[in-house]
Amino acid sequence: MSDFPMTWQLGDRSVNRVGYGAMQLAGPGVFGPPKDRDQAIAVLREAVASGVNHIDTCDYYGPHVTNQILREALQPYPDDLVLVTKVGARRDENGAWLPAFSPDEIESAVHDNLRNLGLETIHAVNLRVMGDGGHGLSEGTIAPQFERLARLREQGLIRHLGISNATATQIEEARSIAPVACVQNHYNLAHRDDDALIDTLAEAGIAYVPFFPLGGFSPLQSGVLDQVAKQLNATPMQVALAWLLQRAPNILLIPGTSSVAHLRENLAVRDLRLPADAVAALDAIAG
Repeated sequence: MSDFPMTWQLGDRSVNRVGYGAMQLAGPGVFGPPKDRDQAIAVLREAVASGVNHIDTCDYYGPHVTNQILREALQPYPDDLVLVTKVGARRDENGAWLPAFSPDEIESAVHDNLRNLGLETIHAVNLRVMGDGGHGLSEGTIAPQFERLARLREQGLIRHLGISNATATQIEEARSIAPVACVQNHYNLAHRDDDALIDTLAEAGIAYVPFFPLGGFSPLQSGVLDQVAKQLNATPMQVALAWLLQRAPNILLIPGTSSVAHLRENLAVRDLRLPADAVAALDAIAG
């Protein structure tokens, strides 16, 4: 298979397509402090030293914990580092994920992110739409919330806007309000509802950031992935990530981990090229 670009624009910045998702830096269930804060800091510093310049975070991871660890580990932030967060949810005292989707809650969450990250401006903020059960999609207007984010962008608190867990209709509504720099949705080898959307966004120069790279696989689908991985002397996660890299040039990866060794495994996909027969076998998983 021909080579493919390893950078893409995220707003006005070019980022390496293999980034890092900070969710796993918090405690179990993405709640409370990590078991080993020093290790969490080491993972972040290793990621940046290894060329990661796109980190996905959120103030309701912990809550607050992940952003505070990012600040401790990386401030003063490297000039080329792009931090992207999301708003639209909160955690209760038991760690449950609850909507926090009113325009006022959206604005308050932006200020929480700024404070905990130690920033005056955030590179990008995703509006996280809480669908059925938190992760499912649901239609409905996002105009009041996105308009508030657009106002904060005009005030200079946010550089770029994005949307997460959104339908194509909601994405178009957001784009009618203000420029959209990134879309963050559930997408992987087995879950390909966004195939057409990804290509549309690529034509528009908009980054697509998939979450759950191994989520929702059946045993049969996992078996095919395991077989391809064995043939390539790679892990199933590495193959799933490499397939995403080769799927479209605007896909930005944000695999997360709290382990330096696992981080290095994830970053190794930058050098993994899937041959045509492997891509064909993997493409058939969604059939």
